[in-house]
Amino acid sequence: MRIAGVIVEYNPFHNGHLYHLQKTKKQTEADLVIAVMSGNFLQRGEPALLSKWTRTRLALQAGADLVVELPYVYATQKADVFAWGAVSILDLLGTTDLCFGSENGSTTPFLRTLEVLEENRDFFNQQLKKRIASGISYPQALNLAFSDLHLTGDDFIDLSQPNNILGFHYVEAVVKRKSAIRVSTIKRQKAGYNQATISDAHIASATAIRRAIFSGEDFNHLQNLVPPYTYEALTQARQNRTLRRWDDFFPLLKYRILTTSADEIAEFYEAEEGLENRLKKHIRQAKNFSNWMERIKTKRYTWTRLQRLCTHILTGAKKAEMRPAAQFAPPTYIRLLGMNEYGQLHLNSIKKRLNVPIISKVGRNEEALMAIDLRAADCYRLIQPASDPSEFDCVPIRFDHASKTFVR
Repeated sequence: MRIAGVIVEYNPFHNGHLYHLQKTKKQTEADLVIAVMSGNFLQRGEPALLSKWTRTRLALQAGADLVVELPYVYATQKADVFAWGAVSILDLLGTTDLCFGSENGSTTPFLRTLEVLEENRDFFNQQLKKRIASGISYPQALNLAFSDLHLTGDDFIDLSQPNNILGFHYVEAVVKRKSAIRVSTIKRQKAGYNQATISDAHIASATAIRRAIFSGEDFNHLQNLVPPYTYEALTQARQNRTLRRWDDFFPLLKYRILTTSADEIAEFYEAEEGLENRLKKHIRQAKNFSNWMERIKTKRYTWTRLQRLCTHILTGAKKAEMRPAAQFAPPTYIRLLGMNEYGQLHLNSIKKRLNVPIISKVGRNEEALMAIDLRAADCYRLIQPASDPSEFDCVPIRFDHASKTFVR
């Protein structure tokens, strides 16, 4: 049985994502597709536009057979930890193939780049430390350290491209786990990962779609960029005012920073080198989230890095809680979000072989395992709490593949 895995955020689910899912099934000849999806807070330190439960419904409608959550401790980390957590979960679930999007479109350069990097790991680490010490951001330092290896030409990948970076770390995680997962990639179509403008009639990046949604204009033109079920979900969420962005959470974050001492802020994950003082210094004058970020970002600390810190402050994620995942500890549970009949059959077939629990409904026994995930869900629900049920009331979403309908 061929089981394909995809690692996703779907913020929101659009035509490019649908293309990726369809090509994944065809390219891997998969009998089943498992999606590991970030929860309500994402890798770039942003709240998800739509809740994880709404995005699960979209993933099932699009053709995923099983949707599980990437825990907060991995989902809100830099690329290598994000990839490690997601690949580990797919491996536990018996995935045979991992397929990701990339600017390159071939796995050979990824494997070759990783091979040469491992051969020069000590030199690479020295260069990375040297670049970071110069005062530049971690992503810039990482890219320059790679360039110091002089990996040029078609044999190697361009690690300045966001999707290539994630893809590289997916491949690295598979190798690190000594997993039998086969890796393949699909070339991104038309819109770049962070392209902020819509330049094609049918394909646009999630970034461009989010920007269009919050532009204040009628977004009927988005109908051609997303599947009908996504457009329906976005339209309903807009009417109900349940589309989330950082500006919605900023008053809560501001209160948190104003009422928390600098020493206490320093305990939150990714608060380093006196950043806590910089946050407190500028918070009173900030008019909104973007205004505040412009005040606090520096050459060393990117917008994404600071957004992640803000997320950790909002959710109360401390260094002690996050550190094991950052050191590549394996997942200790799998949170089931949704499935169709084929996904359920697969879960039933592997349950006895799993050495971690599958959590379908949160109970007292699981609270300790999922403490950060539950806090993050509670924080997300602070905006329009009536729109999303408590995590303790949620059960996996069931989708009937044959009738294309949701069932209780």
